[in-house]
Amino acid sequence: MAFPVHRPRRLRRSAALRKMVRETTLRPSDFVYPLFLIEGRGTRKPIASMPGVANLTIDLAVEEAKRAKALGIPSLILFGIPAQKDARGSSGLGSDGIVQRALKTLKDSVPEMQLVADICLCEYTDHGHCGVITQGEVDNDQSLPLLAEMAVSMARAGADIVAPSDMMDGRVAAIREALDGAALGGTPILSYAVKYASGFYGPFREAAQNTPQFGDRRGYQMDPGNVREALKEVALDLEEGADMVLVKPAMAFLDVVRRVKERFDVPVGAYNVSGEYAMLKAAAANGWIDGERVMLEVLTSIKRAGADFILSYHALEAAQLLTD
Repeated sequence: MAFPVHRPRRLRRSAALRKMVRETTLRPSDFVYPLFLIEGRGTRKPIASMPGVANLTIDLAVEEAKRAKALGIPSLILFGIPAQKDARGSSGLGSDGIVQRALKTLKDSVPEMQLVADICLCEYTDHGHCGVITQGEVDNDQSLPLLAEMAVSMARAGADIVAPSDMMDGRVAAIREALDGAALGGTPILSYAVKYASGFYGPFREAAQNTPQFGDRRGYQMDPGNVREALKEVALDLEEGADMVLVKPAMAFLDVVRRVKERFDVPVGAYNVSGEYAMLKAAAANGWIDGERVMLEVLTSIKRAGADFILSYHALEAAQLLTD
């Protein structure tokens, strides 16, 4: 039997060879690290469903940001859990909001870190939905001015990027107009253009304390079976003024990441969400998988699918492994 001319195994013989010919390389600079902010000082509240992740007061968030920066992670995305909530999400709109104060402090303490502000009402409303409620329904158009007000407030406080995650129709246009009108036209918008109504968000509900008090979010977040709709959502948000787009969740929607990347010539991110993180941690804790190895495989798969950047709770751990 003649030996084949082509032997792909030749390039797999050593770690050095594999690294030389690797098609997709994961780097710490690929990550955006999420932080959950709470009121107080010196407090770290572990999130039971997300081992290794905690709600942090602003002073401890500064320390976490410094750790991330030292590992080569260039960006954070901030979520706030206010002391008080109401029907309009008022605590997220003013300059004294938990995230607004964190933005100012982080900018002073870690000026090189790029800060992304999540723009959504769900963390600040007492009903847990992403918009205001009128006659028992999420009122799309009544929510837009509040989202725009929040975006302006976050940008004034120091957000380098604002990231609307609410999935209200027309919110990118409302935010773009408000930013431009407030002389903040240089602030980019990272739109959660493709956000599915997913079961993978469960642990985030615990972290952000934003479980809906009635109904669910399927009336405004996307149906998991739809891809053409995802492309339409991206096209609409880009037309309205978005500069970058995000697909959420990541693992179960890698095909969507690929389709969006192939169709649109803009930066595309993917959110490796809480449930994806939690199930990997649970399997590793039970000894069913090699947690570190699988984590890097998952993150590499997201980048390989086309993501230019990845929002992930694994960011610190992954960056540490990638720099060792």
